[in-house]
Amino acid sequence: MALKYTVLGAGAMGLRFGVLLQELAGAKVDFVDNWAPQVETIKQQGGVYVSRDHENRHLVPINIYSPEEYDGDPDVFIVFAKQMTLSDLLQRSAHFFRPDHQYVFSGMNGMGHIEKINYYFPKEHVVAGTCLIGTVLNKAGDVDFIGKPGAGSINLAPQVGEPDERVKQIVEDFTTANINPHLNDNFYGTLLTKVVFNSVINTICTLFEIQMGQFIDYDGAEKLGKQLINEAFDVAERAGIQLLSTREEEWQTIKYVSEVTNPLHYPSMYQDMSKNRPTEVDYINGYIYDLGKKYNYEASTHDFLRNLVHLAENTRKFRQN
Repeated sequence: MALKYTVLGAGAMGLRFGVLLQELAGAKVDFVDNWAPQVETIKQQGGVYVSRDHENRHLVPINIYSPEEYDGDPDVFIVFAKQMTLSDLLQRSAHFFRPDHQYVFSGMNGMGHIEKINYYFPKEHVVAGTCLIGTVLNKAGDVDFIGKPGAGSINLAPQVGEPDERVKQIVEDFTTANINPHLNDNFYGTLLTKVVFNSVINTICTLFEIQMGQFIDYDGAEKLGKQLINEAFDVAERAGIQLLSTREEEWQTIKYVSEVTNPLHYPSMYQDMSKNRPTEVDYINGYIYDLGKKYNYEASTHDFLRNLVHLAENTRKFRQN
């Protein structure tokens, strides 16, 4: 029997995980979100509209609540908030946290969320992962799963210790839900490997407002990507973090996902930028640069791109006027 889940952060990825667990794994799933328009719209509609690659749009009934309304007791929380809004979501949700027996899985982008989660839950109950899965929130109450059924995969690892029975059941449920989980014991290496991936594809696609397939179509994409990859791996080596891939394997992953898995996908950072929301660049390229500085290493290309993204964010106010 599947575990009971509550999704904290019912945005694009939270909805995808929750809907797939509900529909394919037969799990009991609740959704909690701190973005009022999302909660209100889904309640009014009687569910969320789900498409796949812009087709077959249909209504999927789900249970959604604001943090203040909810008082469920799930086995596992699935956390998919934006880095900038996570603290607010956790604080408003703390009244239904029962850390003695509840577990948390988070597949968020960037770095910084684990420390916030650890304020409420013990490390022994925290599992984190990284997702190579494209999903777009078109508007409140309307989500688009990018890629064919079963497209993409996730890597996940417990924060400390060996995987226990609860972690193994999470993996089993994710497998049944066609999320394609791969369990390992390299927690920080798992997280930082996805940061490296996003530091290339998220950031460059955002700056040029392009899809992943349009990036990889450029003759110089490999040179651009490998410059960022090499800096990031230099930082990881100095910090003593073993990544899940080699430098060449990381580039091949970016190439494959861009060409084959999600060529039509606009990465999440672009989705934020296009909707005039702050991006997570400080938690991705900025994190790599700041970590390098601790070891007297200048990941200067990452810092340059971070500032370019902030420049692009700032200039959007002129475009609107």
